[in-house]
Amino acid sequence: MNESTPDINVIYESDDLIAINKPHGLLVHRTKIAADVKVFAVQLVRDYLNQRVHPAHRLDRKTSGVLLFAKHTEASSTIQQMFQNHQIQKTYQAIVRGHIPSKGIIDDPLTNESKTQEATTHYTRTETFEIQVPHGPHTTSRYSEIIVKPETGRFHQIRKHMAHIRHPIIGDRPHGCNKQNRLWKEKFQMEKMMLHASRLEFEWKEETVVIEAKKSQEYERVLEILKTN
Repeated sequence: MNESTPDINVIYESDDLIAINKPHGLLVHRTKIAADVKVFAVQLVRDYLNQRVHPAHRLDRKTSGVLLFAKHTEASSTIQQMFQNHQIQKTYQAIVRGHIPSKGIIDDPLTNESKTQEATTHYTRTETFEIQVPHGPHTTSRYSEIIVKPETGRFHQIRKHMAHIRHPIIGDRPHGCNKQNRLWKEKFQMEKMMLHASRLEFEWKEETVVIEAKKSQEYERVLEILKTN
């Protein structure tokens, strides 16, 4: 990789697959929506390996965490089929508005491009916070950190489902809470979305593969703010 190419954080590599810890804001590949963007994850991994690679799944631009690629077409076909057949366990972490119930299942169909699909998301609350920051009629602001395991893989599924149960992800635009997003921007200079793809687990060639990604510095900073305020 030459000096002008941004660094990538490789967290797993085998003969068939490679995974990086994608930072907030990095697109997986070129899209018409962001035609002005010059750097993409596919390009960075391709340049790192000096060979063509194939994205195994999607990860929102605003989401950080485990992003998996296949090194050749055979591996790409197999791993994508595994995602479609729900043979890969995906785990996310998120910080949401309010004190969410200790655990729950959101089973709510989602419509994308006029097509309605079943969508199921499981979540478990790991911690709650109440900080001394007034918000609207309230004298404090409440938040929760959760572990999320989507059973299906619909477009913006976790983001839409958390908004659906009125516990939107902090920093999410457009599905989140505009007032909360403005509060975090003005008081804490925080504009990232607090959703992190922390883990993938699957069977590959008779071995269990577990790929984990550390939380971003900004995610950790937000946690510190919540714990100390």
